[in-house]
Parts: sequence; structure tokens; C-alpha cells
Amino acid sequence: MKIHSWISAALLGLALVISSVSGAARAETLRVVKNGTAETLDVPMNRAIVVESETPFAELSIANAGIADISSLSDRTIYVLGKAPGLTTLTLFDGAGNLLANVRVRVSPDVSEFKERLRQILPSEPIEVRTANDGIVLSGTISSSAKLARALELAERYAPERVSNLMSVGGVQQVMLKVRFAEMNRSVAKSLTASLGFGGSDVTGGINTLNNAGALANALNNNIPFQQTNTGAILFGFGAGSTQVRLLLEALETKGLARTLAEPNLSALSGQEAEFLAGGQVPIPVPGDDGQIAIEYRDFGVQVLFTPRVVDGDLINLELGTSVSSIDPNSEFTIAGNNVPTFITRSTKTTIEMRDGESFAIAGLIRDDFTDQNSQLPWIGDVPVLGALFRSAEYQRQQSELVVIVTAHLVSPTRGEALALPTDRVQPPSEFDLFINGRTARTTRPGSGAASEVAKQDFGSSYGYVLD
Repeated sequence: MKIHSWISAALLGLALVISSVSGAARAETLRVVKNGTAETLDVPMNRAIVVESETPFAELSIANAGIADISSLSDRTIYVLGKAPGLTTLTLFDGAGNLLANVRVRVSPDVSEFKERLRQILPSEPIEVRTANDGIVLSGTISSSAKLARALELAERYAPERVSNLMSVGGVQQVMLKVRFAEMNRSVAKSLTASLGFGGSDVTGGINTLNNAGALANALNNNIPFQQTNTGAILFGFGAGSTQVRLLLEALETKGLARTLAEPNLSALSGQEAEFLAGGQVPIPVPGDDGQIAIEYRDFGVQVLFTPRVVDGDLINLELGTSVSSIDPNSEFTIAGNNVPTFITRSTKTTIEMRDGESFAIAGLIRDDFTDQNSQLPWIGDVPVLGALFRSAEYQRQQSELVVIVTAHLVSPTRGEALALPTDRVQPPSEFDLFINGRTARTTRPGSGAASEVAKQDFGSSYGYVLD
């Protein structure tokens, strides 16, 4: 009996030593099972726990050997090894066959190492880790979506495709995007042409560098020709008997300035796509499969398409595409006898990162077109001073400057009375104001609130083109 006890003690010590150094199966705790109790024994998968009974047992069994494996180290000590996730029952009997205890053995994935790695990588995040069947359940409120992605990526390494995400992201998760398109176009064109004509009873002729023969005929009759296309025309002439000589100088100078400004604003939830269009649609005929003409609609106007992602705190990742387009009235082409409009488009598509309230110039363009053209009568046009009468010169220059600036804000909803509409400050006039005073609208006092500052703008001053 002493030899048997010594062997059992040696086996128990050896099992404890082996289980303490083994990475796959080592005993972490020593549990004591009391008679008649039906407690639950939690065993990590691929790890072992030593169970000790209050009274000696003669027989033990496991309901499902595929979930947990058992071996007796002595008449009081049991070695339980977790093999697969699940729930089974360990039963102990005495020498007379009486039931000593039923122990529920629950085997679950080992998350102790995962918890330790999670605390090392995300030390300030209150993430709760639980096991469910053969998977991992994560819960709690995390500060950013980037840290949530890191936690999920780490959990996938311990339980591939068996991770349940019950975490939520705290803080503001709605983004308002403000896009500003600003474009300036400047153009200038100058031209100077000279036409020389002479006529008489015996001979009529002339040199014309811009207009047709009818223009010279009118000039010989002392009339400035209506066929000329330039703005300024000066006619010089003299006569000697029946012979007439006329010099027609035509000059043109045009200047133009155009300003384009668009400021669309759009709000969206982090990770969700939002789209904005202020414009319209144009039907465009296209050839169909059966040889017939089909109609497709093309959007034009101010368009914004963006997907915001709140990465960490107030850091915002923006994936956006913006465009401003309009129909070009000076360019058309024909498809199957139908006039199809063309469009002037300024668009950009990019991905950027910025913090709350910061602005970013995502696109810019400076364009400078320069054209000189000189037409002259050969040889004579090269003569100094006098050659200017036989020469036509044109000069054109177009400059454009375009910039696209975006600003991102983290926003949250507010009460309705804090917002003001553009229509709040303008009301329909009364009949007396309309017919007697000639007023087309009456202005009301804006209410209180942050947005009411915008509503304080007045439409009562001059509007339209004002020349000083």
C-alpha cells in the first residue's frame, strides 16, 4: 500500500511538472469537488486542470470523450484535458457504486493569451472578451473605428471566422463636408486689319485682308461696310478726277471676365456613402442594339460623392469625388440627325485625411492660352510702316485659375429651432405693399440661434450689375 501511494504521489507530481511546462496541455488550477454538488468546471481548450475529490472514488467516466479527456492520478485526483469546445459531464462513483458527484465540464477556447495581447496593444480601451461555443465575443465601447479594426484583426488570429463583434464606437461619428469650387476666367482679344480699294471709270480693284468684295465696293461709295465683323471701322479716302482711293481700317478689342463659385455642403455617417446633386439631366440620343435611337440621361450641375471614415478621435479619412459641369452653348455635334450638347466639366476624385475643422486644397489649375496670328500680302507686307496697310494682325489670350478646397467637420444633431432657412427672412408682401409700394417681398426679423447670423443678411440693397 505504501508503494502504491508513493507511485500515485510520484505520478501526480510528474503530471503537475509536465503540465506546468507544456504549452499545449498544462494544469493551471487545482479544483476541489465536493460530494453531491453539480458545479461547472471550466477547462481551456488544449489545456489541463487537476481536479481533487473530497472523498476517494473508485470509478469515473466522461460523457463525451471528444470534448474532454480524463485520467486518474490517484483515488482522489483527476487530470482533465480540454480537447474541443463544448459541454460534457464528469461522473464520480465510490467502491459501492454510489454516485459521489456530477461535474459539468465546459471546454472553451483559451483567451488568456489573447486578453494579454489585447491589453498590450490597446491598453486604454475597455474591451470585454468572452467565449461562446468555439468563438470569441468582443463587447464594450471603443474610442475609434481604427482601434476597433485592430481588435478584430487580433481576434481573428485566435479564432478565425469565429469572432462576434458587439463593440460600439464612441464619440461623434457624423461628418459634414464643405466643398468650395472657385474659378476665374479672363480673356482678351485684339485685331487690326487694313483694306485698300481703288476705282474709276476705267479700272476697279483693291486689296482686302478681312472682308469680302462687297465691303470694298461700299467703301468706294464712301460707306463703311455693314459686312465687317469688327467693332471699330475707320474709312479714309481721296479722289483725283474719276479715280477714287479708299483705305478701310478695322480694329477690334474685346475683354471678358467670368467667375464661377459653388459651395455644396453634405453630411454623412462614418463609413456610409453620401451623394449630392444640384443641377439637372439632359437627354442624349445614343444608338441602340436594334438600330434604333435610345435616350440616355446625363447629369450636370454641382455633384458631390463622398464616403467619410472617422479613423481615430478627430482624424477623418475622406474618399470623395466632386464635379461642376454645365452645358456648353457654343459646341454641339450631331448623332443620327439629332443635336447632342457638350459639357464643360471640372471634376476631381481623390482620398485624403484631415482633422476636424481643417481645410485641404485637393485640386488646382492655372491655364494660360496665347495666340498670335499675322496675315499679310507677300513682300509688300514686309515693308516698314507702309506694310501695315497690307497686313492683318490678331491677338488672343485666355487665362483661367481653378481651385477646389474641402473642409471636414465632425457634427451632431441639434434642436430644430437652432437652424434657420433661407426663406425664413423673406415673406410674401401684402396687397398694399405690392400694388401701392411696389414691394415684391417683405423682410422679417430672424430668430435666435447660431444659424440666424446667416439669416440676418438683407435683400433690400441693390442687386444685379452695379457700375460705379
